[in-house]
Amino acid sequence: MVRRLALAGGLLLAGGWGVSPGAQPMAAPVVIAVDVARANHPISPLIYGVAFAEADELRDMGATLNRAGGNSASLYNWRIEARGAGRDWFFENMAIPAGDRWQYGAGLVARTKAAGAAPVLTVPIGGWVARLGPAGGRLAAFPTDRYPMQQARDMGGMPTAGNGFDLAGRPLPAPDPRGVAQPDRPADQGAFVAAIAARFGRGAVPIYLMDNEPSRWHDIHREVRGTGLHADELAARVIDYSRAVKAADPAAKVAAPEEWGWGGYRYSGFDQQIGDAHGYGGRLPDHDGMQHGLDQMPWLLTQWKAAGHPVDILSLHYYPQGGEYADKGDDVSPAMQLRRNRSTRALWDRAYVDESWIRQPVALIPRMRDWVSRYYWPGTPLGITEYNWGAERHMNGATAQADILGIFGREGLYMAARWVTPPRGSPAYLAFKLYRNYDGHGGRFGETSVAADAPRPDAVSAFASLRRADRALTVVVINKQLSAAADVSLALGHFGPSGRVDGVRLAAGELGPIPSAHYQAGQIAAHLPAQSITLFVVHPDAS
Repeated sequence: MVRRLALAGGLLLAGGWGVSPGAQPMAAPVVIAVDVARANHPISPLIYGVAFAEADELRDMGATLNRAGGNSASLYNWRIEARGAGRDWFFENMAIPAGDRWQYGAGLVARTKAAGAAPVLTVPIGGWVARLGPAGGRLAAFPTDRYPMQQARDMGGMPTAGNGFDLAGRPLPAPDPRGVAQPDRPADQGAFVAAIAARFGRGAVPIYLMDNEPSRWHDIHREVRGTGLHADELAARVIDYSRAVKAADPAAKVAAPEEWGWGGYRYSGFDQQIGDAHGYGGRLPDHDGMQHGLDQMPWLLTQWKAAGHPVDILSLHYYPQGGEYADKGDDVSPAMQLRRNRSTRALWDRAYVDESWIRQPVALIPRMRDWVSRYYWPGTPLGITEYNWGAERHMNGATAQADILGIFGREGLYMAARWVTPPRGSPAYLAFKLYRNYDGHGGRFGETSVAADAPRPDAVSAFASLRRADRALTVVVINKQLSAAADVSLALGHFGPSGRVDGVRLAAGELGPIPSAHYQAGQIAAHLPAQSITLFVVHPDAS
């Protein structure tokens, strides 16, 4: 439910909103220069994606893309609806019930299409898919009757399943993969795509992803692969499986390589296995030999270009490496909140030196664009198909999420999918809703990005667009500051000098409308609470 915010101080007819009693305003207003005649380009609707969302969540938050992916997708067996959790959960294979949220095939397609969003599926390319135990039961790769001295067992689900590590924490030797998996070929995945197309129509799944983080298979899925993947094997597998997908559904696009992050961008799985064990200072066979010193990502693009155009979208995963995201127990200390505010720069800022172990500029979206321009086909669409900045139940996570969605649109990303769908009603969930369905009736940020220059984006960031339906200017302003309010002044360029402004605000975990006001002389003044996200909807006078 959208709740109206209590706004203290009254409406300023000059164009702003009142200051809350006792608030400490900044020394001077933050001037945000918005120019609708500059930096114009379409915003791809597919950047507002999530993973494994239910139909009602997709509709309510206005999400446009629903991804089936993650580590379990690498061993998804579509014929028997089974997945392999790998290291994530005691190396267990398990059946996927029909009503389960975690659908990897037709179930996810059906509910996603019912919500009017785009389903995106993962195609396993590792050569193995999961088997199940007797009567379709769970199957463990490291059963305790065969490997009795293990570090932990799945006491809450399958007590005979061990975690694959000995008592000293060393990984047990990889077993024979045929014990838990069956061989799988490109033709088998072509049959999967053909079955989806036959049921839902060609192009119903517009994009197929080539597996999930392949350079970590030797770690996540060592039940079927104990040796790290060589770069040339990954290049060849993507080509072969891409051809199978496109033969089965010529209307579908292929995205690859779905690598996990900075290490996967640079090094093959084989090199990472060596580097993790012995350090990265010595010679790495693939990087320094096969790739002639070129990092894995650009080298793969050269191989794919030589094969024609097997990959339609360059897609990667990215998680900040400084502790912003954690599987459990988000860090919302003041220091981490400030780092979370800064680290979204890694997506776009060539001057920002990453503060984690990476210790160099990432500038991910510009870097990806440089790669395809130099090593592949210029203009190739770009995707970030798995990301998360953490703190989804805290306003700091919401301001980071809103910042990320704005960055994706401004930087021209083609597709994105957050891991996974934020809890319904959480601040991060409402940040999506602010962009896509703020009033419950399709009210949203616009479709054409325009310039919005904020002088201190680590404190106050801004994104602007034009909305086709009513020709409104929509401006998202994010006050990231932990405890300080911000006075802002929007200076509108090449837009109506006077008119009406309204919109919505997310603050203190609640999303609600702001009062309507008139603005004059191309200036809009407003007072923004700490850790808040405001969407201004600006309607110029008819004259």
